Amino acid sequence: KNRKKMGKGKSHDPKDGKRKEKAKMHLKRNIGYVDGVSFIIGSIVGAGIFVSPTGVLKHSLLNVGVALTIWTASGLVSLMGSLCYAELGTALPFSGGEYSHIKRGLGSLPAFVFIWTSTFTKPASNAARALLFAEYAAQPFYGICPAPEVLKKCLALAVLWSLGILNGCSVKMAAWVQTVFTLLKMMALSVIAIGGIVLVGGRKESLARFEDAFSSEIPNASQIAEAFFQGLYAYGGWWSLNYMAEEMKNPSRNIPLTVMTAVPAVIVFYLLVNISYLTVLTPKEIVSSVAVAVTWADRVIPSVAWIIPLSVAVSIFGALNSSMFTLGRLSYAGSQSGHLPVLISMLNVHSCTPAPAMIFSTTIASIFIIPSDLITLTNYFGFSAWLMIGLTCASLIVLRYREPHLHRPYKVFLPVPFVMVAMSSFLVLAPIVWSPNLQYVYAFLFMLGSLIVYLPFIHFKLHFAFLDKITCHLQLLLEVSPADESTESKCE
Repeated sequence: KNRKKMGKGKSHDPKDGKRKEKAKMHLKRNIGYVDGVSFIIGSIVGAGIFVSPTGVLKHSLLNVGVALTIWTASGLVSLMGSLCYAELGTALPFSGGEYSHIKRGLGSLPAFVFIWTSTFTKPASNAARALLFAEYAAQPFYGICPAPEVLKKCLALAVLWSLGILNGCSVKMAAWVQTVFTLLKMMALSVIAIGGIVLVGGRKESLARFEDAFSSEIPNASQIAEAFFQGLYAYGGWWSLNYMAEEMKNPSRNIPLTVMTAVPAVIVFYLLVNISYLTVLTPKEIVSSVAVAVTWADRVIPSVAWIIPLSVAVSIFGALNSSMFTLGRLSYAGSQSGHLPVLISMLNVHSCTPAPAMIFSTTIASIFIIPSDLITLTNYFGFSAWLMIGLTCASLIVLRYREPHLHRPYKVFLPVPFVMVAMSSFLVLAPIVWSPNLQYVYAFLFMLGSLIVYLPFIHFKLHFAFLDKITCHLQLLLEVSPADESTESKCE
């Protein structure tokens, strides 16, 4: 009888379970297969393929065959890296991307060095994208005159905060914006890829460039390596999906499928676009052009050539949205592990988005825009990206041997991560050995400077009580709550 009475007082409605689940604060699985493809393509395809794909051709000594081979090889290396990340993302579907995997495989200190470096370099990269967007968006209104610097900086700040607020308010809306802008930029690439081949592809002088593709001078090993470095830079962003693994629907299926769709699609488009450029323009014209897509449009579609500068702005906007989304997740994951202030790991009680993390990363990016000369310093941190990729692939190898029973819905062929570790080591050392510069020393010192923060605050857990009061006030102001907690604030 007592059991029956107790039973009457409880609701067995399955909807109650869903309500309790909704009452918990955690990131929601709102990102599907199409959204994932859009985020990867949107992260990879920025302004580079439109503006200046000259680096590969220049270092290939204008050898068309070598240049196209390097574009293909760079894409295949990126695909191998993304498959390594797919294994880690399906086995450990947590926010934070490389940070989470390095922490699990190699420990807390390497993970802290990663997030310390990323907190400096990734917002600076976003600031550079925002300034480049402002350049392309404002220039049409000024004709041949340069747009005012103040206007460009104000416009860059406006687009940064618009996307920061969007990503902080709604994951679904951010994913929708990403999908739309990815479709627009792929349409623009399709116009270039198809237009050049269809309109002027039958010219004999154009076809001759491909028939005798390897006939010109062959570059030496160092030049090929430099061209390869340029090609890999153009594919940067293939690692972005792992930052949102915690929000992927059915990650064990969608992460590998998304990677195997998006990266090969980018490889095909990059090759087609480069072939189109070479069909319409000579290698010398491509290398001497500041914005090769604009030169191409003036030659092929002069009446509507304005489409290309507009497409560049659209492409940059989409890449910036994707980058800001992933950077917010990195800050969120770092805070959850105690490597950043606890407030950053909290979620908005209404939208379950990492709003404080978005505010944090957007604020840092805004600081870089004001004295934009600082952005040039981040060029010397290029080696650090490949250092972290190497550490991530090394984490995969370590976990294979240390945790053999870890559930892995997808497993990459084991030699692949070894190849990626070797490739990363080469790409880290090559620019430092070939063109030694004092700025590289500053970059290394900055990374080592993380120890100054790590030892007292992370290792010895030094804590100041007044920070708790500040956190509580900000928590109430922003209406945020710790993850996996009730929506009621702990500060009340």
